[in-house]
Amino acid sequence: MDFQRYLLIAAIAALSLMLLVEWRNFELENSTPLSASATVDTSAQNPAEPAALTSNNEEMPSLQSASAALPDPVMKKASEQLISLSNDVLKLKIDPRGGDIVYSELEKFAAELHSKERFVLLENNGQRSFIAQSGLIGDNATDTAEGRPLFSANSNSKTLEEGSDEVVLDLHYAYSDSISIIKRFTLKRGEYQVRMDYLVNNLSDQPFNATLFTQLRRDNSTDPGASNNGGMFAMHPFLGVAYASNDDLYNKLRFEKMREKPLNQTVNGGWIAMVQHYFLNAWVPQQDSQNQLSTVVTQQSMNIARITQPGFSVAAGSQGGASAILYSGPKDQYRLEEIAPGLDLSVDYGWLWWIAQPIFWLLVKLHGFLGNWGLSIIAVTVLVKALFFQLNAKAFTSMANMRRVQPKLVELRERYANDKQKQSQAMMELYKKEKINPVGGCLPMVVQMPVFISLYWVLMESVELRHSPFMLWIHDLSSMDPYFVLPLIMGTTMFFQQKLNPPPPDPMQAKVMQWMPVIFTFFFLFFPAGLVLYWVVNNSLSILQQYIISKRIEKSGLPTR
Repeated sequence: MDFQRYLLIAAIAALSLMLLVEWRNFELENSTPLSASATVDTSAQNPAEPAALTSNNEEMPSLQSASAALPDPVMKKASEQLISLSNDVLKLKIDPRGGDIVYSELEKFAAELHSKERFVLLENNGQRSFIAQSGLIGDNATDTAEGRPLFSANSNSKTLEEGSDEVVLDLHYAYSDSISIIKRFTLKRGEYQVRMDYLVNNLSDQPFNATLFTQLRRDNSTDPGASNNGGMFAMHPFLGVAYASNDDLYNKLRFEKMREKPLNQTVNGGWIAMVQHYFLNAWVPQQDSQNQLSTVVTQQSMNIARITQPGFSVAAGSQGGASAILYSGPKDQYRLEEIAPGLDLSVDYGWLWWIAQPIFWLLVKLHGFLGNWGLSIIAVTVLVKALFFQLNAKAFTSMANMRRVQPKLVELRERYANDKQKQSQAMMELYKKEKINPVGGCLPMVVQMPVFISLYWVLMESVELRHSPFMLWIHDLSSMDPYFVLPLIMGTTMFFQQKLNPPPPDPMQAKVMQWMPVIFTFFFLFFPAGLVLYWVVNNSLSILQQYIISKRIEKSGLPTR
């Protein structure tokens, strides 16, 4: 039996199976099917412009049950004039009715490759309803099932000025003749964090008691950041709720699961987010208190992820309030790690995260030096190849020796054609005599499987590689090659690499091996260009190393350890 050839086929089949399983997991387990009953606000005539928010009593929490959905929604007229707030990376629009953020635009990210339009994360229009809400409930509630407060502002637009580090927008609300409330939004330069403060000035003779809630409200529309590039192999990343609990810093909850088992937990600190491909929105409460995390699906099929903070009291004749942070931006894992524990885990590299994280770290360091993500991938490939150089050398030596003794193996098969047991014994004796490891040639592929799968997840999940060009026709390393040049080069290198290996004497094995480059080329047509680039460089280096070893052994005619 040709152990090496069977094991090589098994290794290739295992790699194909692993890739297929990873793809199916990425697509099926993380995707959120659309609800037939999904509804989207359609009050806006122009889909590009955010609509004014309508509210109903299902969406306002109560102190008795922060996750309860109340029946019989009562629609209230919303404001028509939205207020703009922006810094150098984030553009927001806020509805004075309730002070909700109904629009966020990321100035550093294009909506599509080569598009001048910026990526919109929060919006409320005919295409999608996805907003960030906040308010006060409790004894002195401003937000109830009957309505939301109408704030006023001194300006309809606030923009970060040159030389300033932050821009502040104050929304004013007269709770009573003696109690005034400011809802303050603060944006710092270069940040996707929005600090939101409720500032209560209590000039009455009674204490002001309230509880701050923050929530994300989204319909079941598709993820605008998910790429359709790839045909039937197009990726469908996770779309749903993520949160941190006391037991686990990162938990995921798909929208359709929220109906069956809504979240309702009290946690120390914590956060709650709605996650999509490359981007997320997250509410982060005060981390030194116990906060209630909850989810609810309304009768209008709106998905709500909510945080209810502990109540606060402002004594008579004094000032006080509560605050929270909204992050609306890219899944920058290093920045998210600084904001709240576990928030960086929203960059989900799967079960091989312990390999993917070092690969990403290395890519970032190399990119800082090379300035091109494609060159960084090539450099990582070279470093991985150097790491496994000795292992590869032994494997290629084993295969070269197999090629050298191939005539003897053919002779043994012909001599013991009718006695498989003697044939196997004779082959094993030949291997021992020639100091050949029949399974040695499979080791490089087996060892590199985890690296290959990990790089696949890095390319799929890291926003840094979104729309990142390499050179010539490769304008996006995270998407498939538009002209299929790299997959064809990969298939060619795989074909030449096969020619350096000893041909299998068994006709069936030979046919299977001949079709392997074709099969792999087909699969790689739909993989990210960066991943195919890694495989092309890896194959090319393997061919060079294997060719040198084979020629050296053929010239010597002697077995090499």
